[in-house]
Amino acid sequence: MSIFDHMTLETGAFDRSSEFYREALASLGIERLFSAPRPGGQIAGFGRDKPRFFLAEGTTRIGVRHLAFAARGRGDVDAFHARALAAGGKDNGAPGLRPQYHEGYYAAFVMDPDGNNVEAVFHDT
Repeated sequence: MSIFDHMTLETGAFDRSSEFYREALASLGIERLFSAPRPGGQIAGFGRDKPRFFLAEGTTRIGVRHLAFAARGRGDVDAFHARALAAGGKDNGAPGLRPQYHEGYYAAFVMDPDGNNVEAVFHDT
């Protein structure tokens, strides 16, 4: 089970970031489940069964610099990296093993449109 119930990330470029996450997270089986207006802008909810990751329009940076999404296998990590780059992300670490974290840690890293380091990780243990 996840250690968090949900999280929200603010962005100053909602449409661009919403499309980035829709495209990049699809490879992990994570879909944009809704997008709706809210006071001060828009919000989108992403998840597999229910929204757990929210993207909210705003101008305040709240300090998030790194997000890691669980992948179901190495192929998902590879697909995430390719799709995130195609959606406008910037490479911050190609898919591969990261034994410095632990044996079997397979991950890829991409910078999103707001400069956050977004990771897809599979723990192959």
